[in-house]
Order: sequence, then C-alpha cells, then structure tokens
Amino acid sequence: MRNKAALVAVFGSMLTIGSALAAPQTVKIAFIDPLSGGAASTGEAGLKTFQYMADQVNAKGGDYRLEVTGYDNKLNPQESLVQFQKAIDSGARIVIQGNGSSAAAALTDFVAKYNDRNEGKEVMFLNYAAVDPVLTNEKCNYWHFRWDAHADIKMEALVDYIKAQADIKKVYLINQDYSFGQAVRAVARTTLKAKRPDIQIVGDEVTPLQKVTDFSPYIAKIKASGADAVITGNWAQDITLLLKAAGDAGLQAKFYTYYAAGAGTPTAIKQANLADRVFQISEGIANADLPAARDFEKAFRAKTGQELTYARGVNLINMLYRAINEAKSTDVKAIAAKLDGMTFEVLDGGEGFMRKDDHQFFQPMYISSLGPISADLPFDSENTGWGWKKAGVVSAKETLVPTTCKMERPRS
Repeated sequence: MRNKAALVAVFGSMLTIGSALAAPQTVKIAFIDPLSGGAASTGEAGLKTFQYMADQVNAKGGDYRLEVTGYDNKLNPQESLVQFQKAIDSGARIVIQGNGSSAAAALTDFVAKYNDRNEGKEVMFLNYAAVDPVLTNEKCNYWHFRWDAHADIKMEALVDYIKAQADIKKVYLINQDYSFGQAVRAVARTTLKAKRPDIQIVGDEVTPLQKVTDFSPYIAKIKASGADAVITGNWAQDITLLLKAAGDAGLQAKFYTYYAAGAGTPTAIKQANLADRVFQISEGIANADLPAARDFEKAFRAKTGQELTYARGVNLINMLYRAINEAKSTDVKAIAAKLDGMTFEVLDGGEGFMRKDDHQFFQPMYISSLGPISADLPFDSENTGWGWKKAGVVSAKETLVPTTCKMERPRS
C-alpha cells in the first residue's frame, strides 16, 4: 500500500510539473492590409508594428502567445474577403485591418454575417486605421472595435486648432475619392462653417485612390486659388506626392493632415522646405512628453529600423492581451466581452476608453508639426533632422462625438 501511495504521489507531482511547463496557447491574428502596390509602405509599417508588439507580450511569458501573420489585400475590398477566408481556414479568429475604409466596410459586413451563421466559432475585427465614421454609426456591429479616432473626431480637433489661426482666411480641400475621403471633405465643410464661418473654401477636389502619379496640376490650382491652408485626408503615396509637388511649385501654404507621418512623407516635407507648415492630428508623437513613451520609441526604432507611426497599434495589442488574460480564454466571445467598455492608460499618457455604445476608442489626441528638432526633442523622422513637435493636445473627453449606432449584442 505504501508503494502504491508513493507511486500516486510521484504521478501527481509529474502532473503538476507538466502543467507548469505546459506550452502557452497560441492566439492567431491575421493582419490584412496592402502589402503591395502604392500603399505597401503603409501596410508594411503596420505589420512590423503588430509583429513587434506580439514579440513584446510573448517575451513576458504567460499562458497565451500572439502570432501575427500578414495577408495582402492589395487595397481591394473583395481581395480583403478572400484573404480573411484564408485566415479563418488557417485557424485565425481575430483580424486586424486599417488602411482602406472600403475594405473595412466589406470586412465588418462579412464578420457580422459569418458570426450569425457560426455561433460558437465567432471571429472579431480589430480596426486600427479605417476611419470612415459610418463604421461606428450605421454599419456598427458588436464584433468590430476601432482604435483610431474617426474622421469626424479628427476634424473637430483640427478645426478647433485652425480657428485660433487668424492668418488662415482661405482653405482648399483635396481628398481621395472613396468613402473616407468623401467623409473628410463633408465634415471639413460643416465643421469650418460652424467654427470659422469667415473662412472661405476656395477649392474642393477628390482624386483617384493611390493612382495619381503627378499632383502638380492640383497644386497649380491650389496656388492659383490663393489658399492659406490645405486640408487633406490623403495617405501613403497620395500625401507624399502631393507635398512633393507643393515643394516643386514653391507653394508655402499650411497643410492640415491626418496621415503626414507615413513612410516617405516626412522626407517629402523636408525636401519641400515646409518647416512647421505641415500639421498632423494623431494619437501620439515620437517626441512625447512622457518618458516611458520616449523609451518605447527608442526601443522600437532600434529593433524595427522604423519610427512608430501607429501608437494606437501599441494600445490595441496591449488591450487585446489584457482582455485575453482577463477572460482566461482564447474564445473570441469572451475576449470581446472584456474589450467592451474597457478603460486603458494609453502609450503617450492619459486614459482612453472603448465606448460600449459603438466600440469606438476615445483617447487624447495630439496636433503636431514637422520641423527642425532641438536637443530636448531627440527623435527626428526618416533621418531628416526634422521631427514631429507638439502643437496642441485635445483630451479624450473633448473628442467625444455622438453616435447613431444601434448595436445588436450577442446572446449571453
């Protein structure tokens, strides 16, 4: 009997050790964005960010590890659905996407329909950059969460800054001809009218998405209009080439942008000699006031060879990982329940929160300009000697806008 008891004790000890040494569960995440074509630099920057963050949380150990795999959607909504199906077939239940609101709209519709048909095998869409307001209004659904401030939120903050600039009398609007670009031009008109009715809109144009190779004809129109400022939601090569053309033409207007920190654009700004004349609204800047954020920026650059353009990507992964651990599960339904309404200390300081009403994340927003940096601003952009400097800040509460979302929640 004593021998039998001893064997039971040994076997029990082995089970305990085996449990302690059990491999963590892998959470497969599909990153679906443009990894080829004119927007490839933007997609590649996002993929590097999310893979870096996965490595960071995995290095901490724990019961769960994240695996991020890139899928090229070629900036095409239909291709996004093809790639999402491939991701699901490979075992992914979480998708991250951002560049292209038309692709995001296709994905959010797909996710909602898929989950209706596959109860118990739900998938989740984490949106880090697609900012058409419709995604958290008319097209909202429980399985979609957005970490970037949408177009209306950003425009409110930009125009609050512009309204204090007495030298701006004439504004030119130029945006991409798809859902996001149309949203930017519409909200720019209404917000300027409400907050600076004296400003004259002297031009309003849209251009084909990522297809224009020479913006000089558009810059000629802007210059001829006498505009003091340009408002644009252009991103990837559409903002880079726009600013290059401005430099070639000697246009010294101020540019108020959503995505001027993207790859290649800071170099174009320096070449155009637009020092402190190009502004961006974003959730973070490299030269943040918070020491911890600067430490993160330094480590990120050393590891990836690029600067951090997606602070929201850092917030997304950290919140996702917290939700997984709090749920103690890889089940998407359990994870989504933890993200729903979550509050979180964001990378650049201050509290953000995922609004339960529409799954729009609200966070402090920064307006920054690119120009020569000084000793107290250590990070330049693209080795230009110019860096992003804080010009203004808007608290999370000040960015609140209403939603028309009527969210249907899953059965408990």
